Amino acid sequence: MKAILPLISTFGVLLLANCASTNTPSARIEKDQQAYHDLSEREQELASKGEIEAGMSSQAVYFALGEPSRKLEGESNGTRTMRWDYSTLSPIYSNSFHGGFSYGRGFGRGRFGRGGFGRGHGRRGFSSFGYSPSVHFVPTRSGSVWFENNYVKSWERVTR
Repeated sequence: MKAILPLISTFGVLLLANCASTNTPSARIEKDQQAYHDLSEREQELASKGEIEAGMSSQAVYFALGEPSRKLEGESNGTRTMRWDYSTLSPIYSNSFHGGFSYGRGFGRGRFGRGGFGRGHGRRGFSSFGYSPSVHFVPTRSGSVWFENNYVKSWERVTR
C-alpha cells in the first residue's frame, strides 16, 4: 500500500499539470505552429499574450482565447455573422442544516444479543444534527466576440 500511494500522487499531479498547460495561448500555438505563422505579425503578438482587438481573424482569436463555450451563427444586412461566447465556472456557496430523531434499539448487541430476548444493550434513542456548507460551480458567461465575415467586429468581457 505504501508503494502505491506515491504512484497515485504522481499520476494526479501529472494529470493536473497536463490539464492546466493545455488551455494557454502557448499550448495552442505549439499545437498548430503553421496556422500561427500564417497570421500577421500584429495578430501573432496579440494572440501570444491572450489579447484580441477588432479586425483580428477568427483563427487568431482561437489562439488567444481558445475554443469558445458555444458558437452562434447569424446574418445582419446580408453579412454572415458569428458570436463566440466564453464561459467560466463561478462558485455558488450554500449552507444547510439537517437533523432528525430516531427511537429504537440503536447500535449495540441487538435484540437477540447475549443479553437475551428483548434485552438490547444499545442506545434507546438518538439524534443527528448537522451543518453542511457546500460549493457548487455553475458556468457563467465571461465574454463574447462578434465576427463579421470571420473577422472581429467587437468584443466584450466581464470585469469584476
